[in-house]
Amino acid sequence: MKDRQFGRVRFICGENGGKYPFSHSLYLQGDRERVVIDPASSLEKLTRLKEEGVDGVWLSHWHEDHIRYMNLFDGCPVWVSERDFPPLADLETFLDWYGIEDQGARYYWKKEMLETFDYRPRQTACFLQDDKRMDLGGLTVQVIPTPGHTPGHLSFFFPEEDLLFLGDYDLTSFGPWYGDVLSSIADTIDSIHKLKAIPARRWVAAHNHGIYESNPGPLWDQYEKIVYERERKLLAFLDRPKTLGEICSAWLIYGRPREPKEMYEFNERVLIGKHLDDLRQRGKVVLEDGRWRKVES
Repeated sequence: MKDRQFGRVRFICGENGGKYPFSHSLYLQGDRERVVIDPASSLEKLTRLKEEGVDGVWLSHWHEDHIRYMNLFDGCPVWVSERDFPPLADLETFLDWYGIEDQGARYYWKKEMLETFDYRPRQTACFLQDDKRMDLGGLTVQVIPTPGHTPGHLSFFFPEEDLLFLGDYDLTSFGPWYGDVLSSIADTIDSIHKLKAIPARRWVAAHNHGIYESNPGPLWDQYEKIVYERERKLLAFLDRPKTLGEICSAWLIYGRPREPKEMYEFNERVLIGKHLDDLRQRGKVVLEDGRWRKVES
């Protein structure tokens, strides 16, 4: 995959094909302001970009694989949804928002955040307003609130280029992520529907495939269906009451154990937990004596 130029919007392909722990970035070339969105693609490319000129950094959301090289642009203002700012201001809050409670896991992730992602707490930021149209000088940006993945996740539409930046609604075969403490399955589905309805000619995701130059309509359907398939597998597995540990050991989300276990065991547990909470709220499961039981209709 190569970098691409779409009018005043440049797609910057991330290392490792834009897969975690990297993401793709965008470079917005307005007459009045030049902006990098999600500076986590490539240290080499972003260093060159800095020489071209960068006036501001925008974040689609607070996750580490979208802020990895943010400190390259230390003199630039950082723009983010106000709802997603707290984890950027404090590392303990960052870990709390992921729901990392185990002290061993917190030690692992603190080390990762400091050494791999160069985390530095930020005292201030500028806040992107939901649904605001911003004129960068010959380039208009529509800020689109798309919560669910995170509470303040933002997508961006560029009407002059008919280009929609999806952020982490990335249409991958893994499906949506909604495992953070403040993530929401219902909001995720609503945001998928919102993005699917926006008329565009090009769609850019923050990971993997990156650029779609034909309507990804069927991919939206498949992406959403993964949410329902996870729920179906979970309910089928509850053929008898089971503990959270028993459910997680079945690897219903990832299919098999993966490394590093500090990441994937945690991810499996929080995604399963989100589905159990959602099913409980809808009266489909109950927790009794430490075991989850399906409610027969």
